[in-house]
Amino acid sequence: MATSLHLPISISATSSSSLRARNTRKFAAFCSINAKAKVKIPIPPINPKDPFLSRLSSVAANSPETLLNRPVQNSDSLPYLDLFDEPKLMATPAQVERSVSYNEHRPRKPPPDLPSLLLHGRIVYIGMPLVPAVTELVVAELMYLQWMDPKQPIYIYINSTGTTRDDGETVGMESEGFAIYDAMMQLKNEIHTVAVGAAIGQACLLLSAGTKGKRFMMPHAKAMIQQPRVPSSGLMPASDVLIRAKEVITNRDILIKLLAKHTGNSVEAVTNVMRRPYYMDSTTAKEFGVIDKILWRGQEKIMADVASPEEWDKKAGVKVVDELSL
Repeated sequence: MATSLHLPISISATSSSSLRARNTRKFAAFCSINAKAKVKIPIPPINPKDPFLSRLSSVAANSPETLLNRPVQNSDSLPYLDLFDEPKLMATPAQVERSVSYNEHRPRKPPPDLPSLLLHGRIVYIGMPLVPAVTELVVAELMYLQWMDPKQPIYIYINSTGTTRDDGETVGMESEGFAIYDAMMQLKNEIHTVAVGAAIGQACLLLSAGTKGKRFMMPHAKAMIQQPRVPSSGLMPASDVLIRAKEVITNRDILIKLLAKHTGNSVEAVTNVMRRPYYMDSTTAKEFGVIDKILWRGQEKIMADVASPEEWDKKAGVKVVDELSL
């Protein structure tokens, strides 16, 4: 059984090696004849800007024996990599810039990370819940941008659930949001805030804390204000739970006062809407005073062409009666 299995394999290997040797001899004879006749081997069209293909075709045309008398290659090694003394055929995507023509590479330096590119455009993006690592990065970026130029505006894009996750679980202390807020208030720059996606809880406070007239919201973004939540108490003693509850109430009162200050509403009005989670679309957020303008491409031209309600009433012949005169 073993003999019957191994015999065809050995025959196949022998025939394959003999065929390879015969083809090699034929090609060597063809090259020697052409060399004596001084006839060049035709070279297929190649990309003239590709250094590897140019060198390979040159070696094949001038000294084909270099390619014929190759040592036996192992399965783990790539062929013909020793044509160059120091081959540089491959690089990481960060080190190579592919041009329009195929296989043409231009080495360059690795690009910076995405936050650095945004920071170069004076953009600070808050796209995660306000945990200590996010707060540290945002505050550092704000300080850096003011140090670079205290007169140019800073753009803060917000898509954050504040100090909670989507399911309402607390992931950070309220002081994280207050830290970013205090850093914003200390800056000399104008701060343009833009809500993309969601601005919930403390993130909604940061959205409303931008420079007046420079607070924006995407058409389908959401804003929501809610009361701070008590962190998980675990096996904490009852007295410690009470201390934490008092701290949460203090943070709630501070949040209400700051929202009332930046939205232009009374403390009582903000307190009433914060009894339960209060969701706002872009239009409601503008009416509530969280933002100043909805970012909608072409909105300015459309709204400029729309007549005011008073003009509509005048054209319709409706007489407007002053309520105070009644």
